[in-house]
Amino acid sequence: MGDFMQAGDSQRVEFVDADLRGARFVRADLSGMVMRSVQVGGAEIDSPWLLEGDDVLLVNGVDVTPFVDAELNRRFPGRAERRAADPEGLRAAWAALERAWGGTLERAAGMPAGSVDVSVDGEWSFAQTLRHLVMATDVWLRRAILGVEQPFHPIGQPNAEYETDGNDMSVFATVTPSYDEVLAVRAERVGMVREFLEGVTVEELATVRSHPWAPEYPETTLSCLHTILEEEWEHHRYAVRDLDTIEGR
Repeated sequence: MGDFMQAGDSQRVEFVDADLRGARFVRADLSGMVMRSVQVGGAEIDSPWLLEGDDVLLVNGVDVTPFVDAELNRRFPGRAERRAADPEGLRAAWAALERAWGGTLERAAGMPAGSVDVSVDGEWSFAQTLRHLVMATDVWLRRAILGVEQPFHPIGQPNAEYETDGNDMSVFATVTPSYDEVLAVRAERVGMVREFLEGVTVEELATVRSHPWAPEYPETTLSCLHTILEEEWEHHRYAVRDLDTIEGR
């Protein structure tokens, strides 16, 4: 296996001549990781935060983040509009997103029965992804922007760390809902965002809001909407990826 070393009390670990083929890292912090003289053929990295801030990902000395961003925009028409900063641009961005999801929902409807409940490599199923987006809308629109005290629909799917972070799981259903129920609530939440954007003003976009998870870090209406759009496009990417896998089996 080679050598595994940890430098004193620091977090730095070092693998020398180690065989990590097929290793899987989930919800792991690999920021600042350095790999030298490594075999990476077939390696796969999925980092939804890769394009946030000034982070870089260097491959043979080349920052590949701009290429990743451009390629995702090519694959998913409308994604490039997710950072729109004015009411008209946001409405156009949401309309593009609805078109993208509309096509994907039609694709899922045409697949064999039960496909929407299939988990690929332990990831959320298509139905669970839609349920998570219900929760994302509840967090960032209903709670953060609209100030609803208990914003969650029971059908929502919380993220993996929700309970371990000390949050109340009792608001969520313990019985798996039918796919038709999921579609109905999802459509309702999509309509809520559309309706909000129809009347939003420039002044309202600049209004300061409380961060739903960390009140010490204030947000604005615009940044909350950007978070919703990011969540939507990232999970759309996951959904398409997994539908491709299911169809290929």
